[in-house]
Amino acid sequence: MLAYVNGRLVPEEDAVVSVFDRSFLYGDGLFETFRVHRGRPFRWPQHWRRLEQGAAFLKLTLPWSETELLAAALELIERNQLVESILRITVSRGVGVRGYSIHGADAPLVTMTMHPLVAIPGGAPPVWRLHTASIRVPAGDRLAQFKTCNKLPQILARAEAEAAGCDEAILLNTSGYVAEAASSNLFWFEGDALCTSPVEAGLLAGVTRGVVLELAGNLGWLVREESVPITSLVSAGGVFLSLSTLGVVEASAIDGQE
Repeated sequence: MLAYVNGRLVPEEDAVVSVFDRSFLYGDGLFETFRVHRGRPFRWPQHWRRLEQGAAFLKLTLPWSETELLAAALELIERNQLVESILRITVSRGVGVRGYSIHGADAPLVTMTMHPLVAIPGGAPPVWRLHTASIRVPAGDRLAQFKTCNKLPQILARAEAEAAGCDEAILLNTSGYVAEAASSNLFWFEGDALCTSPVEAGLLAGVTRGVVLELAGNLGWLVREESVPITSLVSAGGVFLSLSTLGVVEASAIDGQE
């Protein structure tokens, strides 16, 4: 398998990063995860826009244009012959002086890696059991709108869910309302409305979340963005999650309640 490192395609075993790289030391960077379908990254423009906005927010200069990076991604996909797969782009601020100052970190590092799709046993759509994590995320956090390389809250929440025998964690915000899941966005049905948490709840507005909202609007569905406690999801007419790698996943239980 080949990987992309700052303009070069190299074997995965040669795709190494400096121990002084700021994404390794401090999580100082961004990433985007794409579903590759029929040889192309799905919804590339939306992912690129978020990456570009995140870079501006972090005051991080992207070394390649959108056109250049897309061309590199397509070449990587073709060379690896993975027309149905997962692609991750990571942008690090690179190497700078020791400490939190960004001074001297003026040579960003861009990498791309690929992963084959994992076959689902029996070919049936995935169904997840959800667990409400004890860790909280801040409501209204602007940084949450970007995929930074520091995902400790999500990592700890997922570990807690897996320890409870579940597949995914629900994250509440510091106000006690549902924000998102560890690696996905949440939707639920309330009467005749499709509901989801607002961005202000402290969530990352996923690209697939946008697709769901777009399709619901095209179908004429009533859609509401609202902050609710976890009890609203437990009593909802149905709950599902959206994420780039799998699309839409049904939830079968929340905190043991089916």
